[in-house]
Order: sequence, then C-alpha cells, then structure tokens
Amino acid sequence: MEKIIVNGQGATYGRLCSFAAKKVLEGDQVDVINSEKVVITGNKKDIINRFKALRAKGGHSLKGPRVSKIPYKLLKRGIKGMLPDHRRGIGKEASKKVKCHQSVPKEFEEKTSVKIQGPKHHKFITLKELSEKL
Repeated sequence: MEKIIVNGQGATYGRLCSFAAKKVLEGDQVDVINSEKVVITGNKKDIINRFKALRAKGGHSLKGPRVSKIPYKLLKRGIKGMLPDHRRGIGKEASKKVKCHQSVPKEFEEKTSVKIQGPKHHKFITLKELSEKL
C-alpha cells in the first residue's frame, strides 16, 4: 500500500477524480491537497446551474441526497461517484482511503506530490468559486 499525494492546483475535476479512484481501487491511499483550486471546465453559468439543481433535488432534509457546498467535500463526492458501488463492498472500503484537504497541511509541505494535467480551455471555474456561488 502506497500513499500518494496529489496536488489539485489547476487540475481538471474529472481527470483528478478518475485518477484518484483508479489508484484507490489498486489499494493505494490518496491524499488530495489544494482541493479548492481544482477547476471544472465549461461555461460558468451552466456549471453553477447544474450544481444548484443537484442541491435542490435533495427532497427531505433527513433523507438526502446531501450535496455540500464545501470545496473539498465536492471533490470527495466526485471521487466517490467514480467508484463502483460506493455504498457497500469494494467501493465502500476504497472511499475510506481518500482524503481531500482544503490547502496544504503541515504534514505534506515538504513531500513531493503528483500533478494532474490542467485545462486547455479558457472557460472554467474553480471549486472555491463554485462553492461561493452556491
């Protein structure tokens, strides 16, 4: 079991989520730092409306689904969504091996991290901006 540190600064949301899900299913532990700087490509208004609709679809307050506004929780939810059956079995065990951090914790300051490719588009929004708009 290897511990992988992924730097989310400028990384594309989907690519980062799929990379982390793949590594966790292989048995590694993944820590994502700078999760508020991860970007989602596309039109800002469309992205904001899609996430607002997802939050509004919740139904009863106790039953869920609960979609958080906090950037690192949005990222963790994306990673869990790429795991097979994250409510039981392999996916549940794998989702426990993922940790997302808001910035760089002191324990990871001097360690090397993996960098995921950023967007090539001009249209994108960071998770921090998205959480402020929600």
